Amino acid sequence: MKCREGCGACCIAPSISSPIPGMPDGKAAGQRCLQLSAENLCRIFGQPDRPAVCSAFDADPEVCGNSSEEAIRLIGWWEQMTAA
Repeated sequence: MKCREGCGACCIAPSISSPIPGMPDGKAAGQRCLQLSAENLCRIFGQPDRPAVCSAFDADPEVCGNSSEEAIRLIGWWEQMTAA
C-alpha cells in the first residue's frame, strides 16, 4: 500500500519517544507533530533529523484502513494495544 498523500494519521495518532525537531522529548499519542504541515505533509521527510521510527513506517491496510479518519482510529487502537 502507498501512503495517502495528505493523510497525516501516522504523524498524529502514535506516540513517538525519539526527538523530533521542535519536539525534543518526542510526542504523545494523539498529539499533532510540529513537523506536520497544514496540508498534512511531513516537513522533514527524507531529512537526516527525521526520527527513524517515522522513516521505518510502512503504510498497510491493517494499520491505515481506507481513509485518514480510519487510520487515526486504527493507529490509536494499535497504540493502546502495544502501550507498556
